[in-house]
Amino acid sequence: MKRLVVPGFFLCWVLASTAALAQEEGSYSRGQGWSLLAGDTVGAGRNVLSAQIGWPGVSLGLLHGGTSSFDIGGKFTFNYGQEGLVEIVEPGIKFQAWVKLRLVNTPQATLALVFQPGPFFYFHDGDTDVGLALPVALVAGIPVGSAIMLNVGLDVPFHVYFGTGGGPVFPLLAGGGLEYFISRDLSVNFNVRMGPSIFPEAGRRGRSEAYFTLEALMGVGWRF
Repeated sequence: MKRLVVPGFFLCWVLASTAALAQEEGSYSRGQGWSLLAGDTVGAGRNVLSAQIGWPGVSLGLLHGGTSSFDIGGKFTFNYGQEGLVEIVEPGIKFQAWVKLRLVNTPQATLALVFQPGPFFYFHDGDTDVGLALPVALVAGIPVGSAIMLNVGLDVPFHVYFGTGGGPVFPLLAGGGLEYFISRDLSVNFNVRMGPSIFPEAGRRGRSEAYFTLEALMGVGWRF
């Protein structure tokens, strides 16, 4: 597998930027004050309905602002690419909780921790792969004017397959994206993450194998 230098670059960029800004708490001086994909939350008492399509699938989600710094909700996904692996085109479904906790809030940037646990099922050759997703992500948001919100992130969409031949998988994905606000409560977005997924002891002689993984999605978010 080719060496990937992008994940390390984004990780360093995110950590360096947010560490420099974390000393003083504040609110956005730009942007719309909320975000579906970046570091900000959707707002206390507000809801956002989301839909995305691309690789590896199609998803629908609902996120509720529990407080000004904490969101909770759920997501349903139909995938045609198994957990983002570009070499495996198999249908499957996922049911996930959706939790976002804002860690840092400054006029220039925000940083949030995102957790989306839930079961998944992939169907192929008369058999079904059953597993549990436990993905964790660190994402930073940078507003550009009042209409655009950029994000950069590091995702660890860890998951495990049950049954014979199953086991854990350790992906490490990095990338970025943007949200464009058509109005104060309506946005369109594009998000991309890429990197290796490591299967411990899956290769010959018990050695681990790594496969290229891609998530490239576009969608819409409506706040109400």
